[in-house]
Amino acid sequence: MTRSIQVPAGLFDSRDYGFAQVTITQTPTGRAVHVSGQVAWDADRNVVGRDDIGRQLEKSLENLATALASVGASLDQVGALRLYIKQSHMHEGKAIGGVLKAMFGDNPPCTTWIGVPALADEAFLVEVEPSTVFLTRA
Repeated sequence: MTRSIQVPAGLFDSRDYGFAQVTITQTPTGRAVHVSGQVAWDADRNVVGRDDIGRQLEKSLENLATALASVGASLDQVGALRLYIKQSHMHEGKAIGGVLKAMFGDNPPCTTWIGVPALADEAFLVEVEPSTVFLTRA
């Protein structure tokens, strides 16, 4: 199995930090797409929605959609999400659930909400990590 990377336009280029935003591995039935956890950074690494977990989750999911689109996939193909939520904001379930409903409607992926003491930047309140997306051969 070989791995290739994708550098999506609209996301910051993470290679200088030692990781890829998107990797693709070949499988016997097609491609497996892996996406790094997404946070509320814009392409210039500015935090979007500082102190607003709803806006940060929305931006994180927008970044995930951008990453997936770079390989011809979409949010509809994500089977599960892990939400790493800063422990101090775990009580904001209404805002979190509202964004998930707005983004996914009546067909949401499975989710696991994990409270964490901190994320990579003090300003981050949530990080979204998707399950592997599989693209079958055409």
